[in-house]
Amino acid sequence: MKNLFLITALLVMGLSKSFAHFMWIETNATGKINTSQEVRVYFGEYGHDVREKVGSDTFNKMQAFTLWAIAPNGEKTKLTVTPADLYYKAAFTPKTNGTYTFVLDNDKIEVIDFTKYNFGIFKTHYHATAKTEVGSGYTASASANPNGLSISDISKKQVGLNGEITLKITYKNEPFAEKEIDLFIPNQWSRKVKTNKEGIITFKAPYKTQYLVEATHKEETPGTYNNKEYQFIWHSATYAIPF
Repeated sequence: MKNLFLITALLVMGLSKSFAHFMWIETNATGKINTSQEVRVYFGEYGHDVREKVGSDTFNKMQAFTLWAIAPNGEKTKLTVTPADLYYKAAFTPKTNGTYTFVLDNDKIEVIDFTKYNFGIFKTHYHATAKTEVGSGYTASASANPNGLSISDISKKQVGLNGEITLKITYKNEPFAEKEIDLFIPNQWSRKVKTNKEGIITFKAPYKTQYLVEATHKEETPGTYNNKEYQFIWHSATYAIPF
């Protein structure tokens, strides 16, 4: 009986771990005109320093994502990705000074049935952003997800140790007001910050490391995807903040 309980607990933990995964983008905080830089896409649990291998069953279910670069003037360029060991990578070369936003979107994920774990049947929508500053200016990153959650960096300057970071979170282009947002750094450090009525959070960076922010939302809208019915959509949006 004890062994059966242990096996059941491990199965639930495994499924919970899989569900806790999210997608995120990493790239350089600053760039140079006409100089190529790498943009990387990960799937895993950043706070636990978990990055799934490309080609694994877990990551394969997430590979139908799109990746775009949004230039300072709003022009969008679709990026071509190639597989590496723990991430997909793309090369991008900025042509002008200004803020470049990298945007990942993935709502082409099979329906998941977690009814036996009292969670229900759902479809997932992942969204992720990162930004690069070229030149001496510093402006807000683009928000580009009218169908779900999006995180825009509206900080006044590049983050430094103990510096202040300000983000605006929207859901379908409206403020994601008075909701809890998760902050992560590696080695299992995390905290929660609540948005204000405008969907804005402000926090300080006490450690010199990359921070990752995740917003989640359960959209109670049933539907059908690939001939499978689902009860709701689980939205996850992330934003990586490198030093």
